[in-house]
Amino acid sequence: MSRLSALRPSHFLPSLLLLLAGLAAAYVRDLNVFFTSLFNVLPTLVLLLGGAYCAVYRRQRELFLMVTVYIVYYLLDTQTDFYRDTGKVRDDAAVVFHLCCLLLPLLYGLFGVWEERTHLFQDLVARFAVLLAVGGVALALEQSFPAALLDALAQIHWPMLHGHWMSLIQLAYPMFFIAFVALIVQYVRRPRPLHAAQLVGLIGLFWMLPKTFILPFTLNILCSQVMLMIAAAVAHEAYQMAFRDELTGLPGRRALNERMQRLGRNYVLAMTDVDHFKKFNDTHGHDVGDQVLRLVASKLSKVTGGGRAYRYGGEEFAVVFAGKTLDECQPHLDMIRELIANYKIQLRDPERPRDDQQGRMRRAGAGASHVSVTVSIGVAERLIDHRTAEEVLKSADQALYNAKGAGRNCVVAFAPNRRGAIRNKASA
Repeated sequence: MSRLSALRPSHFLPSLLLLLAGLAAAYVRDLNVFFTSLFNVLPTLVLLLGGAYCAVYRRQRELFLMVTVYIVYYLLDTQTDFYRDTGKVRDDAAVVFHLCCLLLPLLYGLFGVWEERTHLFQDLVARFAVLLAVGGVALALEQSFPAALLDALAQIHWPMLHGHWMSLIQLAYPMFFIAFVALIVQYVRRPRPLHAAQLVGLIGLFWMLPKTFILPFTLNILCSQVMLMIAAAVAHEAYQMAFRDELTGLPGRRALNERMQRLGRNYVLAMTDVDHFKKFNDTHGHDVGDQVLRLVASKLSKVTGGGRAYRYGGEEFAVVFAGKTLDECQPHLDMIRELIANYKIQLRDPERPRDDQQGRMRRAGAGASHVSVTVSIGVAERLIDHRTAEEVLKSADQALYNAKGAGRNCVVAFAPNRRGAIRNKASA
């Protein structure tokens, strides 16, 4: 499976919805006392709940992303509160704001791409040391050389690249650009809901900073939304780990069990098994075996007729057709069986060159090695004597056993009081 094929809009959907909700709320000017009070405590509440959630599940990268966003929120909220109370800005408002604009994308991008690779405690100490060092240096410069620091931050270093639309210091834009590119590369290399949430969160922070002193409660709302995106991404990934098979990308057995509890009166269940898979593994190795499972899963995921494929376990897969009859489902199952049987799997050379062009030249010169794989399918329709979906699944499993006995590479339908009816079989 290519990396691009693993990119999914669903990774971005929760974060985009939160971002749109935050943007809509930020433009509401007349708020009642309830929402005003809520927005005042919302960032702290989100940090406490989301931070505790990340800490319990040892998601330190996400925890430090939230802490980084909250520190910027606290520093800027102090400035906005002073402005609302007195009608004027504090003496250090400009330098604090510019430092936040510079360091926020730096730390956000750094913690975003910094994966946990060492001992958890060592990783925690390292992240805290980086945060403390950057914050300490910034605080020391702000306290010792405020005027010089402000001049250096506000200076236009590249006049040719400066535009009138830029409302932040010029140094902030390359920082945001570098962080954005780094997070895009990370998502393309490893598509995950967390990496998608980091990207959307960075966009929200980029939009928020120029509006901090213009739109009331923009700072509170957007910082809360970004932290919620990160916490929601952690929950999203936890759901995927529990309900989606990592190897094939299909929903797993737990997802199948939940789906079977919601089926109506009419449905069809099919069990699919890769023929001679153990022998195939022993001959070609487990890496090729995993390649076969991914191939079968990829084909099954495209089953037509309203079917939904699941990884049942090992080399077995299940397909659920809700609201269908056996006669309606059989052609779609046989189409998938035939599609898998006719597909030639190109075996990967474990010593293949890293360069794609050299790999293609070697395959063209030496001749690529191909193998075929077939599947057997047992299918059962819910009958009157089936009380539960588990009984229908057992009937499909019995039909699968009959398909194995009938010579494999065929679709066998469960028939009560009979061994089963062979619906379709590949010609010899």
